[in-house]
Amino acid sequence: MTQLLEYVKMALKNIWANKIRTLLTMLGIIIGISSVILIISIGNGATELITSELGDLGQGQIAFVVNDYDDKYLITQDDLKAIREMDGVKAATGKDFYEGKTKTKKDEFTINFVGIDQDGFEFLESDFVKGRAFNEKETDDGKKICVISEDDAMKFFGSTDVVGMDIVVTLYEKYDVNLTIIGVTKSKDENNTITSMITDPTAQIIVPINTFSNAFGFDVASELYSFYVLKEDDADAKKITDNVIEYLETAHHAKGKDVYYFQSFDDIMKTVNKVINLITAFVAFVASVSLVVGGIGVMNIMLVSVTERTREIGIRKALGAKTGSITIQFLAESAFITLIGGILGIFFGVAGAFMIAKVIGALVPGVSFTPVLSVKTVLLASLFSSAVGIFFGIYPARKAAKMSPIEALRRE
Repeated sequence: MTQLLEYVKMALKNIWANKIRTLLTMLGIIIGISSVILIISIGNGATELITSELGDLGQGQIAFVVNDYDDKYLITQDDLKAIREMDGVKAATGKDFYEGKTKTKKDEFTINFVGIDQDGFEFLESDFVKGRAFNEKETDDGKKICVISEDDAMKFFGSTDVVGMDIVVTLYEKYDVNLTIIGVTKSKDENNTITSMITDPTAQIIVPINTFSNAFGFDVASELYSFYVLKEDDADAKKITDNVIEYLETAHHAKGKDVYYFQSFDDIMKTVNKVINLITAFVAFVASVSLVVGGIGVMNIMLVSVTERTREIGIRKALGAKTGSITIQFLAESAFITLIGGILGIFFGVAGAFMIAKVIGALVPGVSFTPVLSVKTVLLASLFSSAVGIFFGIYPARKAAKMSPIEALRRE
């Protein structure tokens, strides 16, 4: 152990004696490690941002679609009631929407006229700041009532105290209906990156889905081409989709006909994360090429060092230094050069990641995320940088160790 510490001291002493040359040698390692750390940190931070914000929009949701226009395959309200009773299902709802207009004292507005049933509010993930949601009876009866958001209440009336007020909406320029507002929901966070990117400039009015048939004569609730299921947090999405598809195929005599298709939001998120991770890994791999370049630089400098210290090596071998001792000394130097370069690279990589995140936040309104750096990444980067030094230091170290002391002492 004492001898090993002596080798370490000698290695550090030689590194310090050639500070400028050592620093220039480290540059390739520093750039390589910092690039890898920066890319992985930014990639992890972006993945967390996208996952959390997309999760706010549809986590746990499964969409089902009828891929056949034959009426016997369409989804009924009885189907939805049966699906709501299945294990792991938190809510199930049909949904339909049309574009319409409304005119208030403030202005005329284009609106998205959305019809859902009472379970639909589970999917909206919006809290009520005033009033309430419509219930099952009101949905079944197709009551002429509606729910709007705080922002839309301000657009229409200049106030959020609108519960009990009426609003007249027009569909297809000829269908007019008077709706009573029974609830006001909290508007989506404007700082949410995803929702700010897809926000529809039009207003939105939510009504019981049966209101379409009662008010406009559109019978969209009794037979649906699509519907949505929201699973419980700990439920298995695959098991739920299998159960739903099996039920529908049995109830509508569609076994083996591939009539019903589904798309799980969890599957979409897995695909999104896989793509982001793949891109991050690829770019990190490209950046790590500079580590190889840095390693070659270390080898070149160590070869120069061997040439410069030929007489020193000859004297040490003449005094009885073993081949292994000379090898360890030069390997220690190359390992320390890359290790120190790796530590500096980690520092600059982390600092650069936070700096880039701030620049992105300043340049792109609404986008704000924090780079995520795992301990595993730091350890791997440190170990990899040392491994590069050892690998590329083997040849110069062996060359020095195998020198004949007589030949070494003869050289100038």
